[in-house]
Amino acid sequence: MHDHRGDYGIDGSFHTVSARWQAIGLAAQAAALAGWGAISWARGKRAPAVLAATSAVGIATSAALYAYATRVGKFIVWDRVLDDLGLRGDETVLDLGCGRGAVLLAAAKRLPRGRAIGVDLWQADQTDNSPDATLANAALEHVADRVEVRTADMTALPLADDSIDVIVSNLAIHNIATRAGRHKALDEAVRVLRPGGRLAIADLWETRQHAAHLRELGWRNVRRRNLGWRMYYGGPWFSTRLVTATKPG
Repeated sequence: MHDHRGDYGIDGSFHTVSARWQAIGLAAQAAALAGWGAISWARGKRAPAVLAATSAVGIATSAALYAYATRVGKFIVWDRVLDDLGLRGDETVLDLGCGRGAVLLAAAKRLPRGRAIGVDLWQADQTDNSPDATLANAALEHVADRVEVRTADMTALPLADDSIDVIVSNLAIHNIATRAGRHKALDEAVRVLRPGGRLAIADLWETRQHAAHLRELGWRNVRRRNLGWRMYYGGPWFSTRLVTATKPG
């Protein structure tokens, strides 16, 4: 596994409630349930006690899986995904919704003669998300000379047709509010990827639809798979799936 030196924050939706207050809320829920369970057990109410204790453990386990996925698991998984792509080192790679650069910079490390471009709107989908944070991480990872970040919408990429060799994306497209918008983001990826180029999109939902759309377009080697427990964002019900494919031509 490639080591990472940057600060990549925490993945999640923090538009309404900050990461800190979300963590405090979960801890309070788990503590309250544990307390209720202890009181119920002391009063001889076995069934409510077991239910409360099970719920408290469930919340704690989900939180632990989430923390692991965002701080450790995604790095391990994406190292494997990028290794599987077999980059030569001279490609131009585009990361859709790059955030603070976890995947973008892992790709850049494999591009000594290439270029890694990240696009994002820098919304509250990661803690302290900003282009400056991403560029600071690029410097820490010693790849600043081959990294470019742009403020851009995935549904209207400021890139020419057939200009990108490889497209990657991690838990980004689902943040687009409408199904039509998410479909448009995939179509933009199709547009800018060169013939023979490859795509690897990881997301929490609509990956089946992404794969079906690429098959309809005649793309080759379309594959959809579960990335496993290392990217359970709370549990198997929030598992991440990866769609990979090759553009014909």
